[in-house]
Amino acid sequence: MDESDELRAWLIALRTPGLGAGRLREALVAAGGRIDAALALLRRRTAMLDDCAAAWLDAPDEARLAADLGWLAEPGHRLLRCTEADFPPLLETIPQPPAVLFVAGNASLLLHPQVAIVGARGASPVGLEHARRFARELALAGFTVTSGMADGIDGAAHEAALEAGAATVAVVGTGPDRVYPRKHRALAQRIVAQGALVSEFPLGTAARADHFPRRNRIIAGLSLGTVVVEADLKSGSLITARLAGEQGREVFALPGSIANPLARGCHRLIRDGARLVEEPAEVVEALAPAARALGVELAVRLAQPDAPAPGRAGGWHADPEYGRLLAALGHDPATLDELATRSGLPAAALSSMLLMLELEDRVAGLPGNRYQRLP
Repeated sequence: MDESDELRAWLIALRTPGLGAGRLREALVAAGGRIDAALALLRRRTAMLDDCAAAWLDAPDEARLAADLGWLAEPGHRLLRCTEADFPPLLETIPQPPAVLFVAGNASLLLHPQVAIVGARGASPVGLEHARRFARELALAGFTVTSGMADGIDGAAHEAALEAGAATVAVVGTGPDRVYPRKHRALAQRIVAQGALVSEFPLGTAARADHFPRRNRIIAGLSLGTVVVEADLKSGSLITARLAGEQGREVFALPGSIANPLARGCHRLIRDGARLVEEPAEVVEALAPAARALGVELAVRLAQPDAPAPGRAGGWHADPEYGRLLAALGHDPATLDELATRSGLPAAALSSMLLMLELEDRVAGLPGNRYQRLP
């Protein structure tokens, strides 16, 4: 099954009405991880699905699938599947993990140690400055700042990370081809160029209220910890914090004035056990052990013989395809797309290989999704 046919099969499954990530994952397990076999299984068991789902599986909309495949064919676009070795392992441990992620930008960033920064849409000037300061310092400490690209705290955190020359990850509650809110269109373009924009929703999916709690579980799930800057008692940021706590991740909250309604959510989190933090260094110190453990886990995972990355039992040093990658890197920074063209290796494999080389200090990730070979 070639890549185009496999992607088409995944898109058919993802657009099946009422199927959902959980049932798709169950079908994949029963089918030994093969999406074509999972689709065949679903078609045989149409009693599990309603009439709309059965009709779609019998005759999917080819124009819609062609549009999906056209988007995926564009540089920097990827359908990251749960069956791939570089699917974020932290997401596998959360309740109701996604089956796929649509990614525009650098998908390998999803394997880097991340910290979520979230908070009120109508944040105060002081709250926005706190968000910028924490994002800037955490980015400079080596963490990827992750948020939801909403107004207020989210947008400030993304912008500060970008201005520091670092990458940032935006998890959105729409399809990857839409921007919400619209005022963040320029910000979304910068994130794609210097980081990654991520969604579990197919192309064309509009913003809906029930999408944002689903998005929040992914923000919390990708991150080693979540920092809440400002939040009222009904803020969606408290949902992200609750999910992070349920997933066994660290939750941090900034205290504020008792006269500020946007401090009440943070104060409640602190009463419920979140860490009170005043400086970014406190977050770095708390998460450094988890970041090191994640690096070790990924190094082992990506070196497994059955992983899509070309590593073999003898290690990447003995693998000729790593030699091709290093030769393609040369001595000047290069983008993932440039490396794919020069080396002839698929982007999915290159992402895993580059992360392995970063973990061994042979390659450095640079702003703009570029990579630099180190001496």
